Amino acid sequence: MKIINEEIIKLILARKYVEVGALRKAVEECEDTKVRIENYLVDLKLLKEENRAMVMAEYAKMSYLDIEGVEYNDKVVKICPQAFIDKYKIIPINAYDKDGKPAIVDTEHPDITGKIKYLVAISDPFDDRQINIVTSLFGTNVDIVVGSPAKILKLSSSVFSKASMNEAITQYSSEENLTIVDSSVDELEGADILSAPAVKLADSILKEGIAAGASDIHIEPYETIVRVRYRVDGALYESATFSTTLFPAVSTRFKILSGMNIAERRIPQDGRIKQNLNGVDYDFRVSSLPTVYGEKIVIRVLDTKAFAFTRDKLGFLPEENSKIDELIHKPYGIILLTGPTGCGKSTTLYSFIKEVNNDSVNVITVEDPVEYTMIGVNQVQVNAKAGMTFASALRSILRQDPNVIMIGEIRDEETAQIAIRSAITGHLVFSTLHTNDAPGAVARLIDMGVEPYFVSDALSGVIAQRLVRRLCPACKLRVKTNEHQMKMLGITKPIEIYEPVGCPACHGSGYKGRVGIHEVLMIDEEVREMIMAHASTEAMKERAIEKGMITLVECCRRAVIRGDSSIAELREIMFKKD
Repeated sequence: MKIINEEIIKLILARKYVEVGALRKAVEECEDTKVRIENYLVDLKLLKEENRAMVMAEYAKMSYLDIEGVEYNDKVVKICPQAFIDKYKIIPINAYDKDGKPAIVDTEHPDITGKIKYLVAISDPFDDRQINIVTSLFGTNVDIVVGSPAKILKLSSSVFSKASMNEAITQYSSEENLTIVDSSVDELEGADILSAPAVKLADSILKEGIAAGASDIHIEPYETIVRVRYRVDGALYESATFSTTLFPAVSTRFKILSGMNIAERRIPQDGRIKQNLNGVDYDFRVSSLPTVYGEKIVIRVLDTKAFAFTRDKLGFLPEENSKIDELIHKPYGIILLTGPTGCGKSTTLYSFIKEVNNDSVNVITVEDPVEYTMIGVNQVQVNAKAGMTFASALRSILRQDPNVIMIGEIRDEETAQIAIRSAITGHLVFSTLHTNDAPGAVARLIDMGVEPYFVSDALSGVIAQRLVRRLCPACKLRVKTNEHQMKMLGITKPIEIYEPVGCPACHGSGYKGRVGIHEVLMIDEEVREMIMAHASTEAMKERAIEKGMITLVECCRRAVIRGDSSIAELREIMFKKD
C-alpha cells in the first residue's frame, strides 16, 4: 500500500471528511513521515477514525460495520484472547449456521470446516497479515468487515472486563477462599497487594465501568448482597452482585487508592484516584457514605485526555448558535449556564473556553474539581481545607490580569458578588448556577443578595441546559403518532417518530448516548428594564419567548420530531418543567 494513495484522497474529499487546504498540506508533510496518508490525517486529528474505516472499506470494496451498534456473541468474541484482539485489532463478532441462525460455538475449538460462518471485523483491509490471520483462525467461510480500531478495542474491553469481574466474584466467593478474602483487608496495605483477591475484583469493577461508558459507578452494600451498578447515559443499571463477605476488602481497596482513612467508617469521606487503564489516563472521584449495612462507594469517572467536545456536538440549534456567537465574543459581561447536577453544564463551559482561548487573551478558571485540562488555560483547583475557596481564589486571580474568567459554580453570595463585579469591571465571566430555566437565574442571583441594578448591568445571557437520552440507532422503531402524542408534540396531523426497543448494543434500554437541549436568554435592554422593575420570572420568560427564545420543551420536541429522542424523554422534560 502506497503512502500517498490518490484514490483514497479522492474518497476523503468526495465525502467532505477533510477540508481541501488541510488535506493538501498533510499530503506534503506525510511523505517525510513514511506514514500512510489516511493514518497521518487521523494522527493530526483532521480525519475521524470512524471515517477512515469507512473510506478504507469503500476503497477495498468491503463492508463497513459500526461495531458499537452490532449484536455480538460473547462466546464468539472469546475465541480470541483479549491480548490478541488488542494487538492485531481483529475481533470475531458472531457466528451463523447454514440457515443464517446464530450458531453454537466451542470457544476452545472453533469449527473451521465451513459449516459455521463467522463475522469478523478487522481494522485495516490493506494489512495482508490481518487477512491471513482471519483465514487461518476461522477458515474460508468467513465474512470479513472493516471496523474502527477504537470500537474494536471498546467491544473487546466490554466483553473481557465483564467476564473478568464475574470470574473474580465466582473465584473469591467460593468457600475455600473466604478466609483469604477476610484476611486481605489487613493485607491490602502490604507489599503484595496485587495478588489480593479484592484488588482484582476492584480493578475489574473499574474496567467494566469504563468499557460500559459509565459516568458513575455505585457499589452498594445490603443485608445479604453487594450490588454494583453503572450510570450510563443518565440511567442506572445493575451489572453484578456479590457476597457481603467480599465487601470490606473491596471498600478498603478503594479507600486506600483514593487516600481515605480506612479506619474511619462513621462519617462520609471523599478522595481521588488517578489511574491508567487501557492506555488512557482516568481521574476517579471517590465518595463513601455510611449506610445501615456498610459504606456505600460511588465513583465518578473522568477521562483526563484532551477535551474533545465542540459546540456543534452539544446539540445547539442554529438559532441558538448565532446567539451564543454574540455572547462569547463580547469583551465583558457574565454568561451563566444553568441546570441540575449532571446535565453537562461544565462540558458546555469548557467548549466555550476552548473557543475564546488564544494567544492574545489570559484565561483563568477556578474549579472544583478540574475535570479536563486545557493547554493555554490557567486552571485553579479549589481546596476548601487549605482556605482556597471560590471566593478567595477569585480575589487572587483578579490580580493576575485575566481577560476571561471561568468559575465552576456560584454557590454563595460572596462568590456571586465578586463574579458580578468582575464582569462589570471589564472581564468576560463564565459560570454555572442551579436553576430550572434560564429566566430563573435572575431571581436566584437577587435571592443571593446581589442588587438588581448589578444583575442588570453585568449579566449578558443565560443558557439553561438538560440532557435527554438519544435513541439507539441500531434498534429504534419507526411508528405513527397517536392522538395523545400529537397533542404533546403540538401537531394536528400524524407523523412518523421513533420509539425505543432495546438491543445488546444499548444494554436493552433502547437508548445510546445523550443529546443536549437548551434555552438561551439574551439580556437586552428590555430585559434589563424588567430586572430593574423587579418583574416576575414568568413575565420575563413570556417576553423572551415573544422575542424568539426557544424553550427547553420546544427544543426537546424538535429532537423527537428529528428522530433523535423519544416521547418518553419529552414527557419527562415537560413534567420537570411543570
